[in-house]
Amino acid sequence: MRAGFYQSDVKPGDKAFNLARVARAFGGASFDLVVLAELFATGYVFASKADAAAIAEKVPDGATTAALVDLARAKRAFIVGSLVEADGEHLFNTAVVVGPHGFIGRHRKIHLPDVERRIFDPGDDVGLFDLDGVRIGVVVCFESWFPEQCRGLALAGADILCHPANFGGTMTPDVIRTRAIENMVFTITANRIGSERMGDSVAEFRGESRIVDPEGTILLQAEGAETLGLVEIDPSRARRKSSAVCSDLLAEIDRAGGSRGAKPLRE
Repeated sequence: MRAGFYQSDVKPGDKAFNLARVARAFGGASFDLVVLAELFATGYVFASKADAAAIAEKVPDGATTAALVDLARAKRAFIVGSLVEADGEHLFNTAVVVGPHGFIGRHRKIHLPDVERRIFDPGDDVGLFDLDGVRIGVVVCFESWFPEQCRGLALAGADILCHPANFGGTMTPDVIRTRAIENMVFTITANRIGSERMGDSVAEFRGESRIVDPEGTILLQAEGAETLGLVEIDPSRARRKSSAVCSDLLAEIDRAGGSRGAKPLRE
């Protein structure tokens, strides 16, 4: 499977511009799965709930989901993207999953940082999706900090954790790498670049999107520039947990026993 991320700056509030940028970036590239940054088509910073509501969309009937479906059909690939979803009076930070045959499903962000709580309602769904035999779990940005959510997805059979994100600090890349190691799954983080201003405050986004394998190896990492990063992965590696864990554990016990002069478990 050829999988990856697309990180870019965002023109706040201009969905058409941001969607066109994604389409141009995909260009002649060939891939099976791409993850886009959190709220890639609208920007992340909202002055009020009313401002967010003004650009919110229905799912799956909104323009952003429809545009992603068109891209997925054209590329014969799967895409994970994030948007502001309207459902009655409620707003959600929602990731949608689309593929060659159309809309697959959505995941409404459950764990919201304080800056989002004044805008969004928390979701209550589990973001697990089957992509023609490859299972992905979706965790949106801050959700990666909650090991129980990621473990639940892994126990349910996720091969890959898809991680749309908007972060500026240094810890989130290491947090999601930890989730890859402790669950023995691939992780694909798509973080945005650039900045957004709200009043006197400026939110800075660092990029550094990355793909991590089930052993914690960073297969690919972007820096701070616009990047479509793609790499070949074998999702079945995430299904060989027992033998890999036991082998590593026995090796560690042998090394520890040897260092204390104890007899190794295996000779």
